[in-house]
Amino acid sequence: MTAAPAEAHTSAGAFDPALPYRLSSSVSVRPESFGALVYDFHTRRLSFLKTRPLVRVVEALADHDDVHGALVTAEVPEAQRDQYLRALSGLADAGTIQRRHP
Repeated sequence: MTAAPAEAHTSAGAFDPALPYRLSSSVSVRPESFGALVYDFHTRRLSFLKTRPLVRVVEALADHDDVHGALVTAEVPEAQRDQYLRALSGLADAGTIQRRHP
């Protein structure tokens, strides 16, 4: 499972799965059979979410108080959660997802 390359660091600091996140407002996700195409209108970067479960996690982020809740909702098995957290960290570094502030 790969996500967007980590090029830019989020202004909110390091990725913390105990905090709430959401899809960046400049990003559009287009579901595909393999996962999804992700386009950032600000950076003009096209990237891919290579699995449907990762797409479900990203879509669920805005509905939960932390990343762990999105992983549970997307039914990510416990044994695979570290892998998903690494992918989400890369998406945060790339600006695809961003921390939500109350």
